[in-house]
Amino acid sequence: MTTSRRSFMKMVLAGTALGQGLNLTLTKNLFAKTTGEPIIIGHQCDLTGGISSWGYWHDKAAKAAVDYLNDNNGIAGRPVKYVVEDTETNAPTGARKFRSLVQRSKADFVIGSVHSGINLATVPIAKELKTIYIPQGMAAVMTGAKGNRYVFRVNSDTYSQAAAGAAWAMNNLGKNWGFIFADYGWGWSHFNEHKAVLDKLGASVGKPIAVPLDAKDFLPYLTKVAKGTDELYSIFFGSQSVAYYTQSKSLGLDKRMKRYSVICTHEAISPKDMGGASEGIYMLEYHPRMLKYKDTPHNRKVRDLMRVDPVDGKEDGSKKIIAGSHYWAVWEGIFFIQKAIEKSGWKSKKDTPDFIQALEGLAVKESFEHPQGDKVMRAKDHKAVINFYMSKVQNGEIHVQHNIPAADVESRFPPRYDFTKESF
Repeated sequence: MTTSRRSFMKMVLAGTALGQGLNLTLTKNLFAKTTGEPIIIGHQCDLTGGISSWGYWHDKAAKAAVDYLNDNNGIAGRPVKYVVEDTETNAPTGARKFRSLVQRSKADFVIGSVHSGINLATVPIAKELKTIYIPQGMAAVMTGAKGNRYVFRVNSDTYSQAAAGAAWAMNNLGKNWGFIFADYGWGWSHFNEHKAVLDKLGASVGKPIAVPLDAKDFLPYLTKVAKGTDELYSIFFGSQSVAYYTQSKSLGLDKRMKRYSVICTHEAISPKDMGGASEGIYMLEYHPRMLKYKDTPHNRKVRDLMRVDPVDGKEDGSKKIIAGSHYWAVWEGIFFIQKAIEKSGWKSKKDTPDFIQALEGLAVKESFEHPQGDKVMRAKDHKAVINFYMSKVQNGEIHVQHNIPAADVESRFPPRYDFTKESF
């Protein structure tokens, strides 16, 4: 759908900061009519199925970004049309919906699913259809061994997450590691990337425990955790995360070892809703859930658009918890598209090579459009380099323990591929 200008008008009429002190020139720019054919941004979004609690926030962020653009002269003066298709959190369905977005809805650019299996099924289709694809999943190979020049990543991946957190976790949580994870591309990518780092650091890594995606009873898998494990790394999402945390605590694993993961295992879930099952775990965040750890005017404004509270990230009027380490990448992805279009002079899909070259190496400063922080879209491997946060669940809240700047991560996270050598 093409979004309206009503949300911005409401802010102006209410006398908000955006509506105060507008001079005539700025007013003219803000309300200039967009002209020409719309630029179509498609969204391969997980609106139903196992990861729909994240998909809700991705859709909300995308709609808000497009609203903002259309209220502010669109992209290069053209209106932006937003079209969403539901993946049902299913790889074959998600790949088919990508084709529908491009071939039926004529999407010029597509923001991708957060499910790595869907992303991996879609990446070769993006090249086939010569369409820019910005997946939200975390498996490193989609901007690595299985990537191509049409695929870009705004958020982190398992490669950068291992570079950001593994050394700290080994030094602070223990050298004997166990791994338990969902048995598909995302889980295996976490294991492989972390093992590569840990082996170099001299840690001991136990045999991986892969859990089927439909498993509800974790007892047969948790009993495989080796005695003497110092740190148990887990990778699950949604209901399986809840099952893992509650059942591992009931077995007393939280007393025997440290539990560490990335925020994905707690994304869109409040620790308070687990009855203390995740108390004390350490998690790598990509953007703090609690506002006080990133209380900037830009971040506050975007969170206001999401209508969430500053502590738990709970949506006003509902029980939904924000996917705080992920929604921002959808929001920023749309503004990366805007900047590359305007930098390259893109007019239609025949200009996509120029768009790609404009996006390769594009640097952005922290702003309303990029609230997570300064970042660069690396030209070679099409990965953005971002800030991370090491956090811990304390008293049912996710508190940042220390910041991990992007510059520190990049020193341990060199490009492995050079897509600039790939022809169009």
